[in-house]
Amino acid sequence: MIKKLNSVSEFILLGFSRDSQINAILFNIFLFLYLSTLVGNGLIVTLIHLDSRLHTPMYFFLSVLSMLDMSYVTTTVPQMLVHLICQKKTISYVGCVAQMYMFLVLGITEGWLFSVMAYDRYVAICYPLRYNVIMTSWLCRAMVFFCGLWGISCSLVYTVFTMRLPYCGPNEINHFFCEVPAVLKLACADTSLNDQVDFILGFILLLVPLSFILASYVCIFATILKIRSAQGRLKAFSTCASHITVVTMFCGPAMFMYMNPGANASPERDKKLALFYNVISAFLNPIIYSLRNKDVKRAFLKLTGSGKASD
Repeated sequence: MIKKLNSVSEFILLGFSRDSQINAILFNIFLFLYLSTLVGNGLIVTLIHLDSRLHTPMYFFLSVLSMLDMSYVTTTVPQMLVHLICQKKTISYVGCVAQMYMFLVLGITEGWLFSVMAYDRYVAICYPLRYNVIMTSWLCRAMVFFCGLWGISCSLVYTVFTMRLPYCGPNEINHFFCEVPAVLKLACADTSLNDQVDFILGFILLLVPLSFILASYVCIFATILKIRSAQGRLKAFSTCASHITVVTMFCGPAMFMYMNPGANASPERDKKLALFYNVISAFLNPIIYSLRNKDVKRAFLKLTGSGKASD
């Protein structure tokens, strides 16, 4: 029914540049980032699955995050790579709707998962003796299910409000995928209601989980300061540092993108922001979580056979 309101049957994704040489360089860079993201996150999921010592709530959430990251980049990067080396840069109307919806589902789910991961650290540090009693397998799965359900339902609202508008031409999207702010610029109608909906949803989907994360870390830091030994404080803080870094990289650019009125948006800026929270953060997440994580390193050495002596 939505499609009948439109004369546009497909969109053209302008991407980054019309220069074939620049596109060739970008193709190699993004191909490396994409493959590295799949390998890095895939390795983390594999290690957590194979090593029984990593069968804890923290690593369960980390494995879910890695799977979300692999899916998240796959909704946009493969198509972007094809468009970088091909003359035809079109996407069908239905394909655009599907890409927009899946991107939002995964992004919103990941945003709320960060708040669940913060709660996990809160319980681990503030109530260490009750950690296993509180963070049961059932509760962990229920919280992940809630994140997914929230992502599915809120993404539907975003997508319906965007694609209910008439699109009668032009059909060139100044972006590398069908993201809500970029698509709304092509609507042949007033988008002020959409801007308000985007702001309200942005508040609920970004600021609310960020508030949960902030509240968790206020309690965490208050508990850490009570630890007498400097080594104990450092160890407690190091378990949270990776999570804080990842949350900042993902939520900062996303909040700036989705809570900024459409009239003030810059296409080039939006593309860079989207690259950061879609591609760069997914690429860096396994590096950030494994670089200073002795458990992950030990599991990797065990898998490759290099850690037998240390076991």
